[in-house]
Amino acid sequence: METEGLLAGDNDTADYGSGSWEHGSDHGGQSGRGTTSSPRTRRLSYSAARGACSVEGEDEALYIQQAVVFIEDAIQYRSINHRVDVRSLRLYRWYYSRLCQWGLGMAIAVVLLVAFVERPSSLSYSSDPRIRTPAWEPPCGVTESIEIICLIIFSLDLAVKSYLIGWEEFRKSKWLIGYCVVISVSVIDWTLSVSMVCDEKLRVRRLIRPFFLLQNSSLMKKTLKCIKRTLPEIASVILLLALHLCLFTMIGMLLFAKTEDPKKNGEWELYFRNFSVSLTSLLVLLTTANNPDVMIPAYTLNRAYSIFFVMFSVFGTYFLMNLLTAIIYNQFRGYLLMSVQTSIIRRRLGIRAAFQVLSCRGASRADAERVDVQAVLHVMAMVQMKSYYRQAIVKEAQNHSDIGYMQREDFRKLFDELDKDRIKEHPPLPQYGSPVLQKLQVIFSHYYVTLVGNAMALINVISICTILVMNTETSIAERKDYYMEVINCCFIFCYLLEMSLKIFAFGWKGYVSYRNNIFDGLLTILLLTFQIIILATYRLPFSEWNPEASASHVSLWEMVRLVNMLIVFRFLRIIPDIKLMALVASTLLDLVKNLRAFAGILVVVYYAFAVFGIWLFEGAIKPPPTSVLSNSTMEASNYSMECGTYEQLGYWPNNFDDFAAAIILLYDVMVVNNWQAFLEAYSRYTSEWSKVYFVCWWLTSSVMWVNLFVALILESFIYKWDRSHSCSITDVEKTRFDTSVQHIFKEQIQEPTEEELLSQLHQHPHLHLHW
Repeated sequence: METEGLLAGDNDTADYGSGSWEHGSDHGGQSGRGTTSSPRTRRLSYSAARGACSVEGEDEALYIQQAVVFIEDAIQYRSINHRVDVRSLRLYRWYYSRLCQWGLGMAIAVVLLVAFVERPSSLSYSSDPRIRTPAWEPPCGVTESIEIICLIIFSLDLAVKSYLIGWEEFRKSKWLIGYCVVISVSVIDWTLSVSMVCDEKLRVRRLIRPFFLLQNSSLMKKTLKCIKRTLPEIASVILLLALHLCLFTMIGMLLFAKTEDPKKNGEWELYFRNFSVSLTSLLVLLTTANNPDVMIPAYTLNRAYSIFFVMFSVFGTYFLMNLLTAIIYNQFRGYLLMSVQTSIIRRRLGIRAAFQVLSCRGASRADAERVDVQAVLHVMAMVQMKSYYRQAIVKEAQNHSDIGYMQREDFRKLFDELDKDRIKEHPPLPQYGSPVLQKLQVIFSHYYVTLVGNAMALINVISICTILVMNTETSIAERKDYYMEVINCCFIFCYLLEMSLKIFAFGWKGYVSYRNNIFDGLLTILLLTFQIIILATYRLPFSEWNPEASASHVSLWEMVRLVNMLIVFRFLRIIPDIKLMALVASTLLDLVKNLRAFAGILVVVYYAFAVFGIWLFEGAIKPPPTSVLSNSTMEASNYSMECGTYEQLGYWPNNFDDFAAAIILLYDVMVVNNWQAFLEAYSRYTSEWSKVYFVCWWLTSSVMWVNLFVALILESFIYKWDRSHSCSITDVEKTRFDTSVQHIFKEQIQEPTEEELLSQLHQHPHLHLHW
């Protein structure tokens, strides 16, 4: 079972119900040593009254500590299959503390960012080889010292994980074994690098660094498994695409063959000269990057030739490519649902384990299948969780204080609060004694005040746009900054007045309890600060003010531009007041907050392809010498200036000469606009086989990852839309809709049965429960 946290096994889902378990004395010493009972003794029957419950060890504090850790595991969807003795639990909680996890995350970030500094260094202003100055490269040993510190941290991380889950679980985890191999290879390669005084040609460890990011995220591992499971279906469509390409390539070569009339050979000469050029031309057309350029020579001669290109695009671009998107979306959604099912089982198992150890604090309690309410409150006081969830759970638990204990089902229902939407409670309005102030409070707390503020922001933006249009053809010296400055002063005063009135109506705490008020307030204060600086610097500007009069500080025009940019940005305040816009914006924010693990997949593939690109193409494209540029016979060289080529388009900064430049080039290819220029240039400067690299990158990034991200956006938006469809704008503001993958599929998962949970608890490698 792959887990979020320590254990990262091979199977995403557990085989529940495949075995059975009979509780009783026939377990003997085996259950005391955590061994799995034989199938003949497991019948999925459970009766707490059949035997007493106990946990190895008699320290009651151990039960409390185990319950705390199990509940924390449930909250974070982590596996409970770790050591549960006192020392291990302390180490476990320390390992998952914010400081430790932050330090591990920093080490991962640093070891990845080293690629921008080490040779070939990206520390230069430009990546254009024609004007690029020699990049600064750190002395040998600087980046190596940073790297070895990170490797030591990763080794400690591996050691702690291995100890906490035990040797038996470690052997089952391919990710941890891979972690060990990657660290070992990195240390060996680092040693070779230092012994060669950093003069080695190839750094193998550079290519495997993304593994450190990958192994630290359970969701990224699930995504990789999703892609792996989807590959057979994707391969079938890609083979169909390849057949489609080859078929039309051969037809195109026959259709646009070379003729005796040079005037009719335009299509052949540019796009169908040989099989490689023909295949590349149609592959680029599949992405629409060279449409309609690729058909213009033939279409000019005969309009009937357009049928060939239209049929190719319709079947390839609109049918097969969209079919590929549908397959990726469908497979991803189904696999993600299975992963969420596993996560929910982990949560229920953690809660069930916490109840079990709390009920084992005494045989009489265990026989009654109940836990003491005070023990539950004591545990919840120690659990690390968000305060609003803790308050809700404690409040529910206190409802059982009059009885003094809780049954198993009551204990489980406590943690249903974790799956509920958080309702924001705004502070009550301040109380004023004066009737006049009370009347003003009613007026200024009305929703129409916000609408008036939105109207003012719209008028302000329109006025700025009007002045910018009027000043389009005006020189800087002739611009009348005075009028724009007066307009800004008036509107900033209105914004400040609106902010003050809202604070008066809602009180300070009530004002900051609304996110849009915080956004408005911060920008209003920032605008006021800039306006005071302008007035203090330029006194009262007048219409004849010369922006170039003082060279000692920023000109008035530049200051006004900065203020106007903030005003335009402040106009985004209207988003929360338009329901559909608010829904879209909140979906994007939730994608950034909750689904950033998926962006890690893109970081991994970008990193790996960038390193490969540097290995293959570093220094491949060299700019022409000055003498060549002035030579009229340059068409005989590689420095072709034909329209649409790499050289004519001025794509020189896009190269693989350093890591940062490689990242930007890969992004340009992922967007697929004009990516044929890179295909043609690198095949001309290196070999035709270079196209394989770019096509593989296009398939990985533009086809696989972009479609995967589209699937995430669809799932998140559909979930938010269904939840908010019947809500007003005020309800959307009050309710926090979490769009983690667990919440998205919450309605479709199946709850595990009691027998399934007990079967899993019985197989726990370190928690030795006796029934």
